[in-house]
Amino acid sequence: MNDTTGPSEPETTVLQSALRGLACKCPRCGEGKLYAGFLTLAPRCDRCGLDYAFIDSGDGPAIFIIMLAGAIVVGCALVVEVKYQPPFWLHAVLWLPLILATTLLPLRAMKSLLIALQFHHKAAPGRLIDRAK
Repeated sequence: MNDTTGPSEPETTVLQSALRGLACKCPRCGEGKLYAGFLTLAPRCDRCGLDYAFIDSGDGPAIFIIMLAGAIVVGCALVVEVKYQPPFWLHAVLWLPLILATTLLPLRAMKSLLIALQFHHKAAPGRLIDRAK
């Protein structure tokens, strides 16, 4: 994985890394673009040259978003059902836009937040330790 800081760069805090992530900026310099498309990563930072090949957020962002959106939508749907008892077609009209809004809108920011935290904590694939010594 790439070094997070050079010899002359100050150490970044977790808050700074999180803010860089939420802004969808480079996790090292905080200025370059992280994305080339909606969820497609750029090959490298256009400012500091950080190679984004190390990035692997996996399914983490989607899982967080699914859990949060599910809690919001199901909670709202239950309240509306108990209080007003609308027909099923109205449920579809109400909750489909909310599902799309609560899943697609925060997905990009959540992915870049997890990428920035991965970079900050120097996350790497796990390795087995040989304890037979």
